Amino acid sequence: MENTLGLEIIEVVEQAAIASARWMGKGEKNIADQVAVEAMRERMNKIYMRGRIVIGEGERDDAPMLYIGEEVGICSRPDAKDFCNPDELIEIDIAVDPCEGTNLVAYGQPGSMAVLAISEKGGLFAAPDFYMKKLAAPPAAKGKVDINKSATENLKILSECLDRAIDELVVVVMKRERHNDLIKEIREAGARVQLISDGDVGAALSCGFAGTNIHALMGIGAAPEGVISAAAMRALGGHFQGQLIYDPEVVKTGLIGESKEANIERLKSMGINDPDKVYDAHELASGQTVLFAACGITSGNLMQGVRFFNGGARTQSLVISNQSKTARFVDTIHMFEEPKVLQLH
Repeated sequence: MENTLGLEIIEVVEQAAIASARWMGKGEKNIADQVAVEAMRERMNKIYMRGRIVIGEGERDDAPMLYIGEEVGICSRPDAKDFCNPDELIEIDIAVDPCEGTNLVAYGQPGSMAVLAISEKGGLFAAPDFYMKKLAAPPAAKGKVDINKSATENLKILSECLDRAIDELVVVVMKRERHNDLIKEIREAGARVQLISDGDVGAALSCGFAGTNIHALMGIGAAPEGVISAAAMRALGGHFQGQLIYDPEVVKTGLIGESKEANIERLKSMGINDPDKVYDAHELASGQTVLFAACGITSGNLMQGVRFFNGGARTQSLVISNQSKTARFVDTIHMFEEPKVLQLH
């Protein structure tokens, strides 16, 4: 799968990022999302595969989406039998967020990305559009920190695993009312808090790399993005756990207008009979082969954002594979027309 799709999924996230970046700073988050969706769909439909979207996007923001269950790829076309060999056919599940951090793009803030994760059919957890309590940490702390422990306990464990004083640790938390007590506890334990407004996939991803000065992600964010984060952290060997949050009173923002009881019934209808189960990265991204790809829209901890120049653009992407055990940073110059100059820096 990696050999067949590796380069093409990079181009998928690159095209989504370029399309969205044209709307950077214009205050139009839904348009920035919509054009990313359209660009991602168009490029995926040129790949020799039969893909199925298991994690879509846009429902929470009332924006267009690659909807759950949508089939993409050349071999999903009605006339596919004329040119797709069943013996060579790659069937994959895909989790997408064409514009992770729509507000970040709209207001020209750092850290937005186009992201996706793929695995063989059945290899990604089909998370509902609920919320998820998350804990991400570096590989050295894998299996040692635990989402059921308090933030204070986990910070002590992180301190030991990373051989750092607690006051040297930085924890990313989304700036939400529901996290007020968590933020207070982290600070009282002696660690530092980096508040973000959106985009916790990038925060989880940063935990997998030394040198980002991000040592943990804690708190509640969107469940679909949790699956994408889990795929990346599984491939990196980092720690990730997620627990679905189905009670609107916990998140304080509502869950698509549903009640706690209705949400439990919805989970049961999806085959989730233990709504309080804690999932690890291998359960959320269980496939034998897992690939993650991201391209910076605006610059963040790991990747530069899209940089336009006369006649083209430059992108920086990241593709991670559990199969080859690699994390590749890809620097690409895109020539839209005959450029007058190639931007090297």
